[in-house]
Amino acid sequence: MALSAYLLINTEGGKALGVLKDLKNIEEIKLCHVVTGLHDIIALVEAKDTKDLADEIVNKIQKVDGISRTITCIVVNGNN
Repeated sequence: MALSAYLLINTEGGKALGVLKDLKNIEEIKLCHVVTGLHDIIALVEAKDTKDLADEIVNKIQKVDGISRTITCIVVNGNN
């Protein structure tokens, strides 16, 4: 069973749409939206375990130009 997490992403000013475009090219990101509020983007990420999730976040997602901060919310109960 896959591990799911929501990523709350903050971007540098004016870069949210460009970041969104780049994030949509990352296979592990299943959904990704620009939103209003404290964060600029919310993404749903899937991984096989916490080690893979950490690897995806650090080595793929946080390397996207324009991302200034991420907060990871691991799903612990859902409708799966």
